[in-house]
Amino acid sequence: MNKLSMPYPRVFFLTSLAMIAFAGNSLLCRAALKHTGIDAASFTSIRLISGALMLWLVVRMRGGTTSGSGNWLSALALFVYAALLSYAYASLPTAMGALLLFGAVQATMIAHGIRAGERLLKLQLVGLVLAFAGLVGLLLPGLSAPPLSGSLLMLGSGVAWGVYSLRGKGAGDPTRVTAGNFLRAVPIAAVLSVLMYDQTSLDSAGFWYAVASGALTSGIGYAIWYTALPALQATKAATVQLSVPVIAAAGGTVFLGEPLTLRLVLSSIAILGGIAMVILEKQHAHRSR
Repeated sequence: MNKLSMPYPRVFFLTSLAMIAFAGNSLLCRAALKHTGIDAASFTSIRLISGALMLWLVVRMRGGTTSGSGNWLSALALFVYAALLSYAYASLPTAMGALLLFGAVQATMIAHGIRAGERLLKLQLVGLVLAFAGLVGLLLPGLSAPPLSGSLLMLGSGVAWGVYSLRGKGAGDPTRVTAGNFLRAVPIAAVLSVLMYDQTSLDSAGFWYAVASGALTSGIGYAIWYTALPALQATKAATVQLSVPVIAAAGGTVFLGEPLTLRLVLSSIAILGGIAMVILEKQHAHRSR
């Protein structure tokens, strides 16, 4: 069956699995960096190695198209995303990190569109102001404010992932391209581990968290997402990803015992709601033409 005619229940199931996997990345990274002895550089290297091996296996088993193999610039963006994510989660709670990450990803996408000549409608401008106000409210000093250094690292991680996603458009078979980029990111991560050798710290729990993050929630997660993606409209694909911080927040509360503060809830509504306004109004504008 053509992917574009995939039955809705299957699309919904695969999309839900992918979003849970993406949220699982945040949970595993936070659990490892907070509750085990592994250091951020080692977590990043093990995650990328595990992801590369799993994606290589998926590509080999699936066969099919051979278009696209990745490139070094995209691999560098992938590495920056993964490394900054690891260092950020040494201090950020799961929900806070996921919110900043995916907010930055979408902001990067929107900024790219504006730079390419897209004009924002009034409702989209309102959405951007709302999202920015939510970000400012989240980062303002206070008892429940996240650490500024960790927040900046996570925002940088989101920008890197946004750049990686933009570079990947039209680059060929997305699973094969991602596998190639993961493979190229491994030696870059190895350089980081060498540079941070004095801070290297490993334990079995942290190691397996990193393997799970790379092989399962990254490798298999991306493969599932790219299977469902052709059956989703671009707008739906963008908006459904806004569910990831919500899933991560629920997972952080249930599995890691992290509290949900009023500041986080209100900021999440403002940031995710504002971004959703931009995305959905863009779809409405295209339909009206």
